[in-house]
Amino acid sequence: MRIVLWLAAAITVAYWVVWYAGDRAWLASLDTPAYYAFENAFPVADAWLVFSCVAAAITLERRSGTFWLIAAGSASVYLSAMDVLFDVQHGVYATGGAAAAAEIAINVATLVLGVWLLRAGWRALMGSASR
Repeated sequence: MRIVLWLAAAITVAYWVVWYAGDRAWLASLDTPAYYAFENAFPVADAWLVFSCVAAAITLERRSGTFWLIAAGSASVYLSAMDVLFDVQHGVYATGGAAAAAEIAINVATLVLGVWLLRAGWRALMGSASR
């Protein structure tokens, strides 16, 4: 789990490095002002996800690790839901091709990560409650 948490944090940071310091065309699913405005609204929320993942990875064996797992999981599910709604409303999936496939992969990975972390946090919480 620790590896997944660090990997999720690193991938998220890498995304924003490419977005702001590299070539946005590598990442952009659409080339519209609305899409760029939407993407530019995510860095702070993604920073919270990164912080939560790192905190969970560091505190995994401690009681506070349960809190951070739940925080990271809920942030990931929320971000996935926001992204999916935008993609549906703006026809990103309908564009087809590699951009749509990449967007679907990001959406699925973010949702699966979130649900997995929430489940792990819940199990840890319930395990500590029975002690």
